[in-house]
Amino acid sequence: MALTCASAGCVTEASSMACPICLKEGRTVRFCGTDCFKRNFPTHKKTHQHDPFAKTFSYPGPLRACYPLSAKREVPAGVSRPDYADHPEGRSLSEERARIKGVKILNAEEREGMRKVCRLAREVLDIAAAALRPGITTDEIDQIVHDECVKRDSYPSPLNYYRFPKSVCTSVNEIICHGIPDARKLAEGDIVNLDVTLYHNGFHGDLNETYYVGQKIDGDSVRVVETARECLDLALASVKPGVPFRSFGKVIEEHATKNSCSVVTTYCGHGINQLFHCSPNIPHYGKNKAPGMCTEGMCFTIEPMINLGSHRDISWPDNWTASTVDGKRSAQFEHTILVTKDGCEILTARKADSPGAPRKRQT
Repeated sequence: MALTCASAGCVTEASSMACPICLKEGRTVRFCGTDCFKRNFPTHKKTHQHDPFAKTFSYPGPLRACYPLSAKREVPAGVSRPDYADHPEGRSLSEERARIKGVKILNAEEREGMRKVCRLAREVLDIAAAALRPGITTDEIDQIVHDECVKRDSYPSPLNYYRFPKSVCTSVNEIICHGIPDARKLAEGDIVNLDVTLYHNGFHGDLNETYYVGQKIDGDSVRVVETARECLDLALASVKPGVPFRSFGKVIEEHATKNSCSVVTTYCGHGINQLFHCSPNIPHYGKNKAPGMCTEGMCFTIEPMINLGSHRDISWPDNWTASTVDGKRSAQFEHTILVTKDGCEILTARKADSPGAPRKRQT
């Protein structure tokens, strides 16, 4: 079938005239002729990859935004969705009302609901992680996550949450968290965190892991990734009824410091159930003053963010992407857990065949 000219409103058959910039980006966009191409270039150039913040923002590291973002992905009408999904500002009114309430204790039925959604979230994360390779874009990963959520009759929780534009957070290299999937291709030696959350039958399940892209990973990147992984494992091992929420930060910061890393203080773990984010707050740094203690039936996340350099962060102008202030790399791991009578159940636990196995530190 003959291709039609790419110019809006033109029905003429496309010629061999292709946009040279699109060709460099790996796309072939053809026009009926040079005149039509020139006439429509002011509109067409908006589809070219660019950094919208280049002239107004001083990036602390080498990573750059790569726009345009793809269109918002649609979720079929039959899939149940959280209250913010269709709110014009993405507000979760149920979360806002719950801020004055205490920590919820889940009943037996609610615990089963959390177990199911967390199993589904693990499946989706593993599928997305298996697709990671040099040359794939984070937007392509977003498409995979979105489609796999819908296949499981689930809503991708990040989508439209306070206007977050995508279905997964993808945080590359110096990005601490909340990275927006875009057109940048992952490169050999990158590290990337995939933060997946599903909403299924009224419950959210949240987890994330940091992965190596390719095989040629520098020693510092391995150190920060494995330290972050170990920090989470150590914190999880200390969970049981009666343990104060503030105590996890001491365990995490001690291990991070021993490995010459720092702990991000701006962001914390959170309660999760029918609400995406709720009480309790779980700080990851030492000497915090978080009130409360673990009780059987509580459900929350622990998700330490560990940096190679300073613990401080800076936000990109998109109002979501959080970068290290010095441009050094950051890693994070997260599980959703249920407090049991003698410890905790890791609802988002890795499976035997989950991608992203630990690597040995380089000496």
